[in-house]
Amino acid sequence: MTSRNQKHIQALLDLASAAETAGGLTWYQQANQVAITLADRYEIKEEQAAGVIAALSPRNKWERNLIDAENLIAAYVAGGAEACEDVKVCTFGANKAKAVRILEEAFADGGVFIILSGPKLKEFYGCIRGLDDVCIDGHAYSIWFGDRVTLAKVPSIGKKLREEIKKDYLAVAKKNNLKGYEVQAITWVTHRRIHGVG
Repeated sequence: MTSRNQKHIQALLDLASAAETAGGLTWYQQANQVAITLADRYEIKEEQAAGVIAALSPRNKWERNLIDAENLIAAYVAGGAEACEDVKVCTFGANKAKAVRILEEAFADGGVFIILSGPKLKEFYGCIRGLDDVCIDGHAYSIWFGDRVTLAKVPSIGKKLREEIKKDYLAVAKKNNLKGYEVQAITWVTHRRIHGVG
């Protein structure tokens, strides 16, 4: 049986333009390609590049996120963790510290997941790496809820609520023969257009 929240997700999926659908289908693939490019350019592991991008993502606009990731990686490769201290990033200090740790310590997905710790960061990283997951953030919650909810009013998304939201996204994905992260990305770009959010 389709839940009310699944209907909200499906409704937004149905409102997606052809361009939004195409953009959503390739969003995480493009993010992964950026990670591969950074890894090749700076001779680090792809997991590390994707992990740095994920670590620096909270409250950071995507375009700025990528600039911050490259700046931090370049500084680290040139001068180690100490050189990263002077790099300004548009996220929290704790997240910058996680990114530096990933460059210092993590050489595989498992290590990156441990350092990222929070569920949203792990989900975002997993989606960039191509795992069939859903990144549950404030936008994903709004879509699932069926209305625009400002980030300040999004409730704390605990384990039970996160599982419920994720289950509904994955159910809609299965019904539409898509991956969970594809539904999340398509509905996000559509939600952004409809509500004029960043």
